[in-house]
Amino acid sequence: MVAESYDAVVVGAGGDGPVAAWKLGEAGLSVLLLEAGPFYGNEQWPKPNEEPGGEASSSTADLSGDLLDEQFTTREFEMINKLLFGPADHERGFWFRKFPGDGAILQCAGVGGTTLHYTGCHPRAYPASIDEQGHWPIDYADLLPYYREVEELCEVTPAPITAKEELFFRGAARAGWEFIDDYNVTGPGYRPQPNAIRPPDAKLHVDAGHDGGFTYPEVRGDTLALGNIAGNPHPRGAPYEEKAKRASNVSFVPAALRTGNVTIRPNAFVTDVRTETALDDSPTATGVAFRDTWTGRTESVEAEVVILAAGAIETPRLWLNTDLPRNEWVGRGLTIHFGDNVMGLWDAADLEGILGKRTVDQHQGQDIAARFDYPGLGMLQTVGTGPGIGAILGFGASASGFAFQNDPDDAPWDTMGRLAGAELKRLLSDYRRMLQILVVSDDRPHKRNGVTVSEALPDEHGPIPLVNYEPSRGDRQRRDELAEIAAEILREAGAAHVHRSDSPPTALHVHSTMRMGKVVDETCEAYDVERLFVADHSALSNGVGGANPTNTGQALAARTADRILERYF
Repeated sequence: MVAESYDAVVVGAGGDGPVAAWKLGEAGLSVLLLEAGPFYGNEQWPKPNEEPGGEASSSTADLSGDLLDEQFTTREFEMINKLLFGPADHERGFWFRKFPGDGAILQCAGVGGTTLHYTGCHPRAYPASIDEQGHWPIDYADLLPYYREVEELCEVTPAPITAKEELFFRGAARAGWEFIDDYNVTGPGYRPQPNAIRPPDAKLHVDAGHDGGFTYPEVRGDTLALGNIAGNPHPRGAPYEEKAKRASNVSFVPAALRTGNVTIRPNAFVTDVRTETALDDSPTATGVAFRDTWTGRTESVEAEVVILAAGAIETPRLWLNTDLPRNEWVGRGLTIHFGDNVMGLWDAADLEGILGKRTVDQHQGQDIAARFDYPGLGMLQTVGTGPGIGAILGFGASASGFAFQNDPDDAPWDTMGRLAGAELKRLLSDYRRMLQILVVSDDRPHKRNGVTVSEALPDEHGPIPLVNYEPSRGDRQRRDELAEIAAEILREAGAAHVHRSDSPPTALHVHSTMRMGKVVDETCEAYDVERLFVADHSALSNGVGGANPTNTGQALAARTADRILERYF
């Protein structure tokens, strides 16, 4: 049962909100964690997409691995539709956000948020992006103890190596790049991806000859069967907290509930931040109002501090839809790691000589298990997908139109652009001899990019977010340089054909719309509203150099919780 007041209310149980809730709960504070989406794998909601279920959960006894197995399949299209940002009742459709061009915003609703479909990648920010770009009011060293705390709880380890990583490392080494053996990356090079996924059972090693099943307890840890984008319920049969991927619903949510001080209420969309203002003083946050997404009923709760953790789209939207003071940087400075995709295709005979087998088999191993870092430019990472998602990412959309419209004579790739028809069928028929590299650039925060709202476009929770993103010339140059490095690595690894997508902007990683130093101070408390904090990726001052942002967002949320305790409790 949800009480009328708490020490802290956290808006959003995605990747970062549960971190703040866990830290505050451990300190003895009463915490209410509100989430707009459903709670999968919880006995209080046995049919989370069909009926309202219970009201709230406060105990790890509610968590069920069996339910998670029922609710999370490995069917990509079904799971992406289930997890994308929308209400538990799928009959009501997604919650709409307007994004420019052919791009999209890939975020999830539900306890665990976008970590439900992230690939477990947990690198740290590049130190130079914090200490040398001039966006941050704190130093990289301030985050180090929190990185260690997050990495320990999420069990971050270097990803295991399968054929696709072996091929990528071969190409990077032959291109002259150095191997990196440090979580703090200060120069370019390649390395296994630091992933928040438990290592595979030793019996699954290629030399172990395992011919048994792949369910718990016969195997423990990762089963190397992809599935992270679809939620990854592996290993099947495992208790809730024994699932391999340490998404926040499996890592920080149980940790928060074990404190005995945290209550989680899903299906609760926050629509207002309540404040009080003494004469000639700044407003002070006193609580929130939220709408039950099943009944439509609006409720409110009071709190000593309010923590916004709804993500880099919804947190500024909430601010802009309330009576909170205007700040010219609310919603501004959006970074999305302006990305691209470069694909390599090998001849079977060449692979036989390189790998000892005639296929790459990108569907084996962890989804993203190898990376190339280049502080100042961004990163590259291998991507293992099923044919459907691979076709969409690599060939389904392009800012350059169809491939036949582009002349690649002077380019390091053989084709560029969208593919369709016979050419698409020809390449996809060789899917097992293909490797995709995701280009992730260090785009910088520009004031023109961000989130606004329009009274003319409301849904049941108020005006919807309107997202604007246009990369700068520098952003494009950094992405082009990374795409050329990707093509070189694929060539050096023996690829016979290289294709560049020239993907339109798509928001895979979304950050910096409530930037520390602009909207919130060095503790992540709002400059304009006392006792109102931000603890999600929107508080990041930039795109952390292009590194996957989950680790940094969670480390900053843990630091913010400590600063809240110091300042108000």
